[in-house]
Amino acid sequence: MITPVPLGTWPTPLEAAPRLAARLGLAELWFKRDDLNGLGGGGNKIRKLGYTCAQAIADGATTLITSGAPQSNHARLTAAAAARLGLSCVLVLAGPPPKSRRGNLLLDGLAGAEIVWSGDRQLAEVVAVEAERRSAYVIPFGGTSPESIQGYVDCGRELRAQLPTVDGVEVVAALGSGGTMAGLVRELGAQRVIGVDVGALPDPRAAVAGLLVGEVEPDALRIDGSQVGAGYRTLTDAVRAALEVTARTEGVFLDPTYTGRAMAALLAGSFPRGERIVFLHSGGLPGLFGHPEL
Repeated sequence: MITPVPLGTWPTPLEAAPRLAARLGLAELWFKRDDLNGLGGGGNKIRKLGYTCAQAIADGATTLITSGAPQSNHARLTAAAAARLGLSCVLVLAGPPPKSRRGNLLLDGLAGAEIVWSGDRQLAEVVAVEAERRSAYVIPFGGTSPESIQGYVDCGRELRAQLPTVDGVEVVAALGSGGTMAGLVRELGAQRVIGVDVGALPDPRAAVAGLLVGEVEPDALRIDGSQVGAGYRTLTDAVRAALEVTARTEGVFLDPTYTGRAMAALLAGSFPRGERIVFLHSGGLPGLFGHPEL
């Protein structure tokens, strides 16, 4: 296993949330604050980028390239990681250029990333062309690979150290590209981790199982699909309400794509759960400012 490059500040805080716990009827609720891990506005991608960037450097790369939606948290943090490490960064983002730069897109530019818009072309096609032209190291969608999920094995180990009674706790996390959930499952077990699908992948169960080949049966994974709504980029009423409840009970801000959906599922009681929960705050705050409809 490759040693990750130091991009974040570890361990991230584990904070009790008693007012929100009471609202949810929970005995105990904690936030695992992976939004407070130091680099580029924070977020769960930093744990994974520690491993992928280490591999890029070992391979002699001078340029990183990755892809995502216009408000991609992963793209923003790849740009920040490249700046920290003295590498160039190219971001291939979906669709045409927007009329204005908001949220994550503004931060991408501040970090010095070059942005290539895919227009009507497939992201993977554009990434392949640009990577070959620049001899760039390709970081996959969401930063997720069989190697990078070790970042969330590390997170699971932090939780064991921070919460001695963690064996009686369930962890709720947003499920995008699958790497965060896969790493937590590897360390904590499939029955202890609940992934809330945000609609980023057509088959999230297969994606998570594919990262854990031979370790867990797909049917054993606990995945809630109640918050996908009309798709990955849409803002639902349930998510808007979750953002407000969390901010007004605990002063914690969630994002509209990932953590907002995970909290909406928790508030709705849309999956069976116990009375002691760790909610993984995976970051994404800049995405709030990319949604003017809020």
